[in-house]
Amino acid sequence: MKLILIAGPYRSGTNNDPVLIKKNLDKLEAPALPIFRKGHVPMIGEWVANPLIEMAGSKEVGDEIFTEIQYPTAHRLLTKCDAVLRIEGDSKGADQDVEIAKKLGLEIYYSIDEIPDAE
Repeated sequence: MKLILIAGPYRSGTNNDPVLIKKNLDKLEAPALPIFRKGHVPMIGEWVANPLIEMAGSKEVGDEIFTEIQYPTAHRLLTKCDAVLRIEGDSKGADQDVEIAKKLGLEIYYSIDEIPDAE
């Protein structure tokens, strides 16, 4: 069983429009159930970061509080993950996640089909 971080666009291409951010989050979440059904635990940085950002008093996406918490959360999570699934779409944050994952020696997948079933 692996803890697999799903990395992809969240704010990218949205101009911070909440409707477009929600569409990106939906795309991030789409592989979560298939990963779970393969016997693994899916993780998305925003699942952890967003409640923290709200509790810290962020007023809007991209503000100082958001920036303080958003990317560092994923980077900390990566130290506990076994692998990353990089979904399609331009994203500096997701590209950073992949680079960190490589340095940590984690497996990198680019398709749900590349992820083996848990033993």
